[in-house]
Amino acid sequence: MMQDAPPSRSAQSVPPQIRFEQVSLKAPLGPTYLLKSLSFSLMEGDRLAIVGPSGAGKTSLLRLINRLSDPSEGTIFYGAQPLQHCPVLQLRRDVPFVLQEPRLLGMTVRETLMYPLKLRQLAVSEIEQRLHHWMERLHIPADWLDRTELQLSVGQRQLVAIARALILQPRLLLLDEPTAALDVGRRSQLMDTLLDYAKTAPCTMMMVSHDLDLAQQFCSKLLYLDQGCIVEHLASDAIDWPQIKANIIAAEQRQQAEWDDEE
Repeated sequence: MMQDAPPSRSAQSVPPQIRFEQVSLKAPLGPTYLLKSLSFSLMEGDRLAIVGPSGAGKTSLLRLINRLSDPSEGTIFYGAQPLQHCPVLQLRRDVPFVLQEPRLLGMTVRETLMYPLKLRQLAVSEIEQRLHHWMERLHIPADWLDRTELQLSVGQRQLVAIARALILQPRLLLLDEPTAALDVGRRSQLMDTLLDYAKTAPCTMMMVSHDLDLAQQFCSKLLYLDQGCIVEHLASDAIDWPQIKANIIAAEQRQQAEWDDEE
């Protein structure tokens, strides 16, 4: 029987883009762990959906990768080097984090989108090209450009923040509930745009979502967290989505029962 040829030396030498090795995170106060002994890896181009009940540690995981928090134990690798060796400002430019309720820091939409490109000292023509490209891809109207965050809804700010991240052509993109404030039409358009971009750019994406239908549409891999621990880490073709949904419902019912007992 013929056997598959072993992978080439060059293929073997490519490290994962992100690797967690026994990573734990303690709460700021007290002995409680928000994340416990996480070990997993992602290769370039993976699209990871992170799911689980409320309080499972999903957002805390993304904060670690953007170095808004540092691990209490274990090591995170970005490529071949420990994440803690990466300069924080450079890391956050390469690995943008779109928060669930993003802020524009007092800037207009135009200033918000152009500012990170000006920091990179790109030519004006390149900045304008990228600006109009992502406005078109994300269906951002031109009349938003002179608005501030006070003149935008939460959903509109989410779209602008996603455009601000994509305009940087990131190698790794972190998304925390990016569709939570979007209507069905905008949500579908955003998912189509992210999936189209993933096909053409060497960009790894990690998305926290409570919407399992959305996660199923988006992901090539799934990370299911509960109480700060990894319950499942699976490729998309190995996921039993009805069972995942049932497990999350059961976990949230367990949480509610525990809260009711404490009252």
